[in-house]
Amino acid sequence: MKTFLPKQGEFEQKWWVVDATDLVLGRLAVKIADTIRGKNKPIFSHHQDNGDFVVVVNAEKVRVTGRKETEKVYQDYSGHMGGRKERTLDVIRARQPERLIRQAVWGMMPKGRLGRAQFRKLKIYTGPEHPHEAQQPGTFPY
Repeated sequence: MKTFLPKQGEFEQKWWVVDATDLVLGRLAVKIADTIRGKNKPIFSHHQDNGDFVVVVNAEKVRVTGRKETEKVYQDYSGHMGGRKERTLDVIRARQPERLIRQAVWGMMPKGRLGRAQFRKLKIYTGPEHPHEAQQPGTFPY
């Protein structure tokens, strides 16, 4: 019996919409990462991009548990001496709320060419509107 390997045109990549209102950040990120990698499909293989597209709306309304709102620190480094910046989660939420979901999902993706290609299938928007109605996205299955 041969091992089944789907070819690029043999599977369908769907579009899903997630409303992040009152969803816990880490739990949501796991489900998104699994969906854009294709781990929720029976045809999953580690070396192919057979996942689905995910559109996240209302990213600013995502919830975190515990004291992460004031104690979790995000770091940026410009590459220059003294170029490290530290910001807490509430500051990041006020300035770039989509960054919270983007960084949480990126930490769960494989690093490399395939991981970057899969990560491009994630679209994050702060409000309830998104420009992907032409793709007829369904509601997130989780």
